[in-house]
Amino acid sequence: MTLRIEEVPVDDPRAVSLRSLLDAELQSRYGPLVAGEPAEITAARDAALAVHPGDVVATLLALDDSDGGDGGEALGHVMLRRLREEWELKRLIVPPEGRRRGIGRALTDAVLQRARAGGARRVILQTGAPQPESVRLYAAAGFTPIPVYEPYVATMSESLCFERML
Repeated sequence: MTLRIEEVPVDDPRAVSLRSLLDAELQSRYGPLVAGEPAEITAARDAALAVHPGDVVATLLALDDSDGGDGGEALGHVMLRRLREEWELKRLIVPPEGRRRGIGRALTDAVLQRARAGGARRVILQTGAPQPESVRLYAAAGFTPIPVYEPYVATMSESLCFERML
């Protein structure tokens, strides 16, 4: 496999499809933990997790470039967004069939390079204990724990948050 990282529009159909896979996976992991909660809490959490296209600095896809053409199967996705004065890594997904092949690390490295090129001094991110493989990936990429930050404090106080100084 030859991997190529490509910046695409936020509404690229491949990116949209991978984010839908991520939504389904997160629902399977977190849904049982929040089942039965009041609707207003669910709505507040959904609002905190929402990524508005105007805040997205970059959407990156990992593509299988084995054929050397312009296409290539989308193997993973990540976004970089501005969150007030911060730069935040969002929506990293590598579908199960692509895991343990270095794709997540390549996407993480690419988003860090993109943030650095944009003038970022650090990149932050939010995840949770039901995603242990994500926590391992971020630690291996040099991210260190930080306190839970807004907009996650009120509805996801048990989040695991990290930073990577650039």
